[in-house]
Amino acid sequence: MSASIQVKTIEPNLSNVKQRLEEGGALLPDSHDNLLEVVGILKSYGVVLGEYYRNLTYISEYQFLEIFPFFKFFNGKFSLGKLGRHWWHDRINLEFAEYCMKAMFWHGGGGLDTYLDSDKFKKLAKDAIAAKVKRSPLLLLLNRLFPDFLPEQVRLMTYYSALGYFWSFMSPMFLELSDRYDRGEIKSIPDVVKHIQDGLVNSASVPYIYKVEIGGEYYEIVPDSANLTFLMDTAVPYVEAVFFRSFPFRGTVSYNAQAQQISSEISQFNYGVLYADPLPVGGAGIPPTLLMQDMRHYLPEYLHKFYQGGDRAEEDLLVKICLSFQKSMFCVTTAALRGLAPHPLETQDPQEKQTNEKFLAPWLARLSRSRLDTLQ
Repeated sequence: MSASIQVKTIEPNLSNVKQRLEEGGALLPDSHDNLLEVVGILKSYGVVLGEYYRNLTYISEYQFLEIFPFFKFFNGKFSLGKLGRHWWHDRINLEFAEYCMKAMFWHGGGGLDTYLDSDKFKKLAKDAIAAKVKRSPLLLLLNRLFPDFLPEQVRLMTYYSALGYFWSFMSPMFLELSDRYDRGEIKSIPDVVKHIQDGLVNSASVPYIYKVEIGGEYYEIVPDSANLTFLMDTAVPYVEAVFFRSFPFRGTVSYNAQAQQISSEISQFNYGVLYADPLPVGGAGIPPTLLMQDMRHYLPEYLHKFYQGGDRAEEDLLVKICLSFQKSMFCVTTAALRGLAPHPLETQDPQEKQTNEKFLAPWLARLSRSRLDTLQ
């Protein structure tokens, strides 16, 4: 994660947040309603992520360098019935998974991005491309005319694989959280954060590798020797790209780049889920609408009743889902910050507290422009 912003003091409106973190709390305040919303929405999100990661993994492995992947959303199980439901949008909106993947691909960062610029990757990509073009005259011609095109597509396929890999850990983690809540083991927002933090830490050093089968042989794209791992090379770049940066939603707001309404410094982009305005959710062309539509089908009954008892009942259901989702992502962000902090945030050691101050200051400066103060 980037920590390029340097500040000497904590923003006044986040001093209470800093204090809460140092007392063992989370970015999101602890309350009965917040707990219900966060666990309930993560239950739904866990189900949806299961569909997302399976499709991303399928595309990365079985649609590798397919120029016209017409049936990439079918996971190899095509039928006319599924095609009809696909056209009727009676399905999971897998396009949103691609949207998140492209945010990671565009922003880059981390060890994976560095590896994809290495000579080692270029050599492995070249070997896989050579094997693929042998079986496709069209690809062979395309590779000769535009020699940089296919290597860039291999980079893209790697991000399909990396995001699918990251979500393959997060989906069962969120579903287990819901099960523990149902059993009475999760009783507070700090409990939620600890569950997620433990899951991230336990999987932190699991290696990330990626290989594809071409003509009955396997070709490594990201070998074990690349020394890429789950936490630092898939999880952290995802949080940075999707939670913090992302990109402006097209068609909702006009931005004047000459007036610097869009920063020329990529690290200053603030259009991610922690900053997004929930009100446009539900409008055509807004990518998160697809996610909210998917999650509405898997809401646990207690969360559905909670929404029905609120203002406007289900008339603004997608907005309510988005608000709950933002709350849950602040909990995930808290878990990530606690996992990356140099020392436990509750430490009373003066030197460790000072080190933590330097770690937290840039993050709280970024979060001062988020929607955290509206989600209390």
